Amino acid sequence: MTSEYDVIVIGAGAVGENVADRAVQGGMTTALVEAELVGGECSYWACMPSKALLRAGVVLRSAENVKGASAAVTGTVDAAAVFERRNSFTSDWNDQGQADWVSGAGIELVRGHAVFTGVKELAVTAADGTVTTLRARHAIVVSTGSTALLPDIPGLAEAAPWTSREATSAQSAPARLTVVGGGVVACEMATAYASLGSTVTLLSRGGLLANQEPFAGELVTASLRELGVDVRTGVSPTAVERGADGVVRTTLADGAVIEGDEILVATGRLPRTGDLGLEAIGLEPNQWLTTDDTLLVLGADGEPLEGAWLYATGDVNHRALLTHQGKYQARAAGDVVAARATGKSLVTGPWGRHVATADHAAVPQVTFTDPEVASVGLTAAAAEKAGFRIRVVDYEIGNVAGASVSRDGYRGTARMVVDEDRQVILGATFVGPEVSELLHSATVAVVGEVPLSRLWHAVPSYPTISEVWLRLLETYGRDASA
Repeated sequence: MTSEYDVIVIGAGAVGENVADRAVQGGMTTALVEAELVGGECSYWACMPSKALLRAGVVLRSAENVKGASAAVTGTVDAAAVFERRNSFTSDWNDQGQADWVSGAGIELVRGHAVFTGVKELAVTAADGTVTTLRARHAIVVSTGSTALLPDIPGLAEAAPWTSREATSAQSAPARLTVVGGGVVACEMATAYASLGSTVTLLSRGGLLANQEPFAGELVTASLRELGVDVRTGVSPTAVERGADGVVRTTLADGAVIEGDEILVATGRLPRTGDLGLEAIGLEPNQWLTTDDTLLVLGADGEPLEGAWLYATGDVNHRALLTHQGKYQARAAGDVVAARATGKSLVTGPWGRHVATADHAAVPQVTFTDPEVASVGLTAAAAEKAGFRIRVVDYEIGNVAGASVSRDGYRGTARMVVDEDRQVILGATFVGPEVSELLHSATVAVVGEVPLSRLWHAVPSYPTISEVWLRLLETYGRDASA
């Protein structure tokens, strides 16, 4: 059987759904192909379930740090209730609700695994083995995301390690959990499982959150240790073995052996492009799909494929491996496809440029550890490397009245990186409880290149943590006059 559509999107995660929705709004007939669950990684194995696992511990510790509330806290996190609440977020891994949304949006859902068989053509194999040929009149968009990287450590693959999928879908907390990695997933899951009662050992070959400002990793490391996590930096496993008794034994370079009931590996991501049949259209499997700012896939020569018909959005293009950035790309790509096909723009006004420029230097990101790490734009090191003449301004968030009201003994740090030549903010980082809510104001300042002279007139309300903006500007002014 052969079906034809204006646009075909491979991957029905949050990103693919947004591409398809924008294409339909642009008047395009659209098919959405999914081999697993509609809603994808974010809904079932990443963003939502991970935050559900983290939340109870954060709330408990917040109450423990406010006199008057702390006396009412007499127990620990109810792990079974946390897992039950998490299950509600994933609808017990049933995607019928999201499939209903797809249908209601006017998108055709095709369940099965898609493989390229030629230009603008796919073969989709359903669970029952039925093969359907799909052809696109205008464009195919690859939104297949990424998968966990398993490092080449002897015995690791045979030890049945957890990746982020197993960590976010587990139905109970292991008594002992070994975490390998020092990035966002490693730090968040170490926080979650320590809160859920596991004895956690975290192994990282470098410092934690190495791509952030140094103080972020330092504060998160201290917090994890306070939670009881055995954080070991500057170490790497040399071998892993799961014994007949089910115990996972991880050997380090110095001969030390860490025993755990499960081992979580969070050391990076790989593109999900190995089984798409990319060789049929002249592209190399198992590689990230490089795109321009309109999300058109570029070939080895740096040019779009002939006919400019193939797009890639989300993790698979390696621009910014974050759900919100992928959805941003999806909106741009959907608009581009519709505009190129019809000559009409779905977006009007001066902002109607179909490009994803925010991926370059204004990407916001939150690490939901306790304390949270919220950042946007360039770190001080990245700004200096890029050749900017900068000034770094730090302020202890705990000195802000709103922070002291929020919890007793509030600890956290804010930093803004200023381009001295243009007097605009290149980047901002906040580390502390609930600082994620500060991030969008920083993102607006960075993206809008708002001059510091204008930011003085954006008055923060009192007493809130957002008053840190005033203190950062005051500190910058004092530094300037010193």
